[in-house]
Amino acid sequence: MSKEYRVVDLFCGAGGMTLGFVDDRYCGDFKSIFAIDNNIDAVNTYNKNFSENNHCVNGSVEDWLDSGKVPKADVVIGGPPCQGFSLLNKKRIGDARRELWEPYMDIVEQSGATVFVMENVPGLLKSPEYLDISKRAHALGFEMLDPTVLNMADYGVPQTRKRAIVIGVKTADFLSKANFKFPPSPTHRGPTVNSNLPLWRSVKEYIGELPRRPKGVEIRSSDPPPLDLHFGRNPTDISKERYKTVPPGGNRFDLQRKRPDITPQCWINKKSGGTDLFGRLWWDRPSVTIRTEFYKPEKGRYLHPSANRPITHREAARLMSFPDDFCFTGSKIEIARQIGNAVPPIFAGKIAEYISEVLSYRKKIKRCGGV
Repeated sequence: MSKEYRVVDLFCGAGGMTLGFVDDRYCGDFKSIFAIDNNIDAVNTYNKNFSENNHCVNGSVEDWLDSGKVPKADVVIGGPPCQGFSLLNKKRIGDARRELWEPYMDIVEQSGATVFVMENVPGLLKSPEYLDISKRAHALGFEMLDPTVLNMADYGVPQTRKRAIVIGVKTADFLSKANFKFPPSPTHRGPTVNSNLPLWRSVKEYIGELPRRPKGVEIRSSDPPPLDLHFGRNPTDISKERYKTVPPGGNRFDLQRKRPDITPQCWINKKSGGTDLFGRLWWDRPSVTIRTEFYKPEKGRYLHPSANRPITHREAARLMSFPDDFCFTGSKIEIARQIGNAVPPIFAGKIAEYISEVLSYRKKIKRCGGV
């Protein structure tokens, strides 16, 4: 399949979003011509998987912008670092990461892109910065499609991961004539939704056949990971007892109720709170959001559905919809960060298909003198 449209990926990480755009298993209508990230391990992963001329560079978007080397592109994609907008970050005032949308939009302008796609946490849409992004986009001639928070489980990802998707299209008045509606139609449905769509993809569909007993490898940042990424930790005896105490679908409250003698005192003192902490996944449901420390069950619902252990790096990568032939590089800690920060390629592919249709229609009516 020909790669018709040129794409630039900013803050690209390992390249999950690029994969959805350029790989024929997802969309395949796009050719990656440039990518950048400030994490060298993520850059190495990107270049290992998208090896043409090692076109992903390690550095800051601001410095690269000043170099005057912005290539011409049809689409700019990427998610400026989201911690400044995240509800997990309570001290957001003055966070410099909130301002990285500005060089992002500078590159959109200099590249001559027709479309930009910005992925971020839901909090972006309620922030003052979103209004600034919209003003800048309109000043550059972009029409903003209805911004929305999408649940990636609705698009075939085995994970209830919710993210804001912001799309700008240059001279987009033609979209209303073609009845292009955003977001794209879901491909799957939740259990309470009445439709003919298939149910959300489950954890079992993606990791059910993997060995329950992975390789036992201590998590140390300096250790190279096994190539198949299906390795575990070497937990303490008390951790093993805690894992065994949590039933299917259970969480830390089951541990507190059944075994207060091995429950951390801070959890005993906290009688309320989120129900995902030290939780066990369900086989027949999607995963919760995979974050960067999924190998620590004290960080969320990351216990395996039936084995008494946290999920492995391979299991987490599959729940992010990465194919097994995608090669991650770096230490175990760095790979976990790449997995948790990625855009699931199955979801990225659905967005890419929508963008490809928009660009194709725009090209068609442009030939007829309509744009």
